[in-house]
Amino acid sequence: MGLLEGKKGIIFGVANERSIAWAIAQALNKEGMELAFSYAGEALESRVRPLAESIGAKLVLPCDVTDDAQIDAVFDTLSKEWGGLDALVHSLAFAKKEELKGEFVNTSREGFKVALDVSAYSLVALARRAMPLMEGRPGSIITLSYYGSEKVIQNYNVMGVAKAALEASVRYLAADLGAKNIRVNTISAGPIKTLAAMGITGFKSILDQVEAKAPLKRNVTQEDVAKTALYLLSDLSSGVTGEIIYVDAGFNIIGF
Repeated sequence: MGLLEGKKGIIFGVANERSIAWAIAQALNKEGMELAFSYAGEALESRVRPLAESIGAKLVLPCDVTDDAQIDAVFDTLSKEWGGLDALVHSLAFAKKEELKGEFVNTSREGFKVALDVSAYSLVALARRAMPLMEGRPGSIITLSYYGSEKVIQNYNVMGVAKAALEASVRYLAADLGAKNIRVNTISAGPIKTLAAMGITGFKSILDQVEAKAPLKRNVTQEDVAKTALYLLSDLSSGVTGEIIYVDAGFNIIGF
């Protein structure tokens, strides 16, 4: 019997087979969790649906997380089909490409709103809908962050601010939901070659610096992150909430 046999979870944020969210989905599925997936728009559906169906997922649902009606529809479906929810993976982040280069001081008002809405507020919106389905099960919610939330990373700009807001949201959500036996945690992953990451100007140099300076002398993989996600979404981490867990080959501990 798998570690997560009989459990049910939903994954937000699979973009393709190289996504961190997809690696997490595979790890959860291997341990017996039944999964549902969301996608935003037809282009992503064509990528997400075949992946989801390859592991037997029956629920592949449209969800633009800036649209409350679509979020409500997803959780209405989960309630009808499953009656409850054990796990939620939030792997969503977006900033306009023009905001991920140059100086942060030039961030536009609209660019700031979009980055904070999609990358941070969406976790709050999803957690609020998940709460009644998770209460007492116990439930576990995780999200994905990055070191640019606390240190200045060139060209990360408004996304760094959005990730800082995301991490603060995790702490407040953990405080709110703990009494309902729902845990909320963050994985701060090192840089990984994903579709989203390649939109950051100079990303290759970030990979090179981490490999050179991290204690493990390598970059992390999607699978490294997925193993920690499995821990956080299982009973193995039953006493852990409100935490930021670094999966970055130790890079965050290094100073000058």
